[in-house]
Amino acid sequence: MVINHEKYETVSLGIVVQRTPGVTKWKKWNWKAVAVLPGSHDAEWVEMRRHNTAIEYHAATPILELHGSDTEAYRVALSDHPPCVYVVMQESDVADQNPNIVLVTASPFEAQDYCDTGEELVEKVPMPHGLVAWIREFVERHHKEEVFKKRKRDRQRVDFSQDGVGDPRISQMQDVYRSPTALKKEYLN
Repeated sequence: MVINHEKYETVSLGIVVQRTPGVTKWKKWNWKAVAVLPGSHDAEWVEMRRHNTAIEYHAATPILELHGSDTEAYRVALSDHPPCVYVVMQESDVADQNPNIVLVTASPFEAQDYCDTGEELVEKVPMPHGLVAWIREFVERHHKEEVFKKRKRDRQRVDFSQDGVGDPRISQMQDVYRSPTALKKEYLN
């Protein structure tokens, strides 16, 4: 299902998550997002394929949102080899429970924000060709290059006053700008 508004589009993306056995006794399962299915219907942890000890699930179908203000980030994602979307998952505190799919995004900047917290697992998943074309078309329609504007310096001179030097509110013995020789003379007298 694609929703189209001016400078805002969405599409549902099925997330394929692979479960493999953990390699330590502290982590029973490893979870990894391995693919996305554009335009898929709702599903919740439907088993798709089994190969030896690895199982792939259609875990969830979140909405991928594109915003006209984020086109620079989408351009960065499209310039990757291969172009990727980012799936954000949060492992459950309950043992043997599937992770929650928090978000899917085409913005590497947004994905980086989730990486910074360290609480979520962020997986980079290659985009199918149709999704690449859809995002590229959105960027071409809505991206506007920002013109660099050099800041002009004020011509006002600010070096005339010596803030803090000889300030009457500061007693002379505590004045940090007072010369050491003047202090010696005071103690000698």
